[in-house]
Amino acid sequence: MSDHDPNDDLDATAVTEVRAAHALDEGRLAEFLRGELPDAHGPMRLSQFAYGQSNPTYIVAFGEAEYVLRKQPPGELLPSAHQVDREHRVQKALSEAGFPVARQYLYSEDRSIVGTPFYVMERMAGRVFKDTSLPGCAPDERGEMYRSLAETLARLHAFDPGALGLADFGRPGDWYRRQFRRWSRNFAETQTQPIPDMAPLAEWLEEHMPEDDDTRIAHGDYRMGNVMFHPSEPRIVAVFDWEISTLGHPLGDLAYCAILYGSTPDQFYGVEGLDLKALGIPTFEEFNAIYCRAAGRESGLANAHMAHAFYRFAAILDGVRARGLAGNAASTDAADVGLIAPAIAARGLAYARAG
Repeated sequence: MSDHDPNDDLDATAVTEVRAAHALDEGRLAEFLRGELPDAHGPMRLSQFAYGQSNPTYIVAFGEAEYVLRKQPPGELLPSAHQVDREHRVQKALSEAGFPVARQYLYSEDRSIVGTPFYVMERMAGRVFKDTSLPGCAPDERGEMYRSLAETLARLHAFDPGALGLADFGRPGDWYRRQFRRWSRNFAETQTQPIPDMAPLAEWLEEHMPEDDDTRIAHGDYRMGNVMFHPSEPRIVAVFDWEISTLGHPLGDLAYCAILYGSTPDQFYGVEGLDLKALGIPTFEEFNAIYCRAAGRESGLANAHMAHAFYRFAAILDGVRARGLAGNAASTDAADVGLIAPAIAARGLAYARAG
């Protein structure tokens, strides 16, 4: 990880001036939004969220009214990446079904406005934690926040995609192999560094792919840093970053979220090696059980699920590094964040060899 102020970890909602690489035609945008948004009157103020590795995300303010704009990054993109239209579609459907996501206001494919497709949604108020040890919280509160993390995911997986108009949001079944092929291909196309454990881990997964017997709405990037908690209560009020959501297997989401148990604080803010009991954080087994009870599942995560999740995460991280080196990542530390990919792949291989 890059050197940074530890206090920055307390506020993943921090904003900054718009970075040069993500500058917009603010006059054109303001003119467009005044005709589309409620309460968009007068001068527009634009700032950018400092946190996040994927699609550039901005705060658009008109007087007291504030909205969030999310767009594709500039530059050449992989064909299956940064599909902000899908983000908007799934959040709109879930919001209307009562799931905790931001209200969606509009989606536009008109590249003449900000240079890429984009959408605008409600600005939510609450707490977002990059650090999964939840600094500043009491032990009892941490336990309830982890419970909310597991139960909110189970609530997502309880939806029937067809009932939400999302039957065509992805292909049913075979999620693990499709994800494996997708991220293997992306890794091969954009690899930035030697990751010696990726090949043996891939070979193991080819022979030990998890069973795929269920199809639900899968967030794809469900983790502590992508949820917002109530300002003072230990419950989730919004789930963000739906860019790689699709129809998939629910345990794929759970395993990806549980990566924090197999990574250290220096490896994307994991909790491995910390005193979980003193912190009030449930163990891996307890977290798994909370989800299974809420989802009505008899069995949860096995080593094969975790090996798959770590392989996928290593490929995602190296892709983040590729965007950082190309200068079109959403955050300033993307190239450094991607440097942990070899350690993540090594941990995936350890899960594989543990059987």
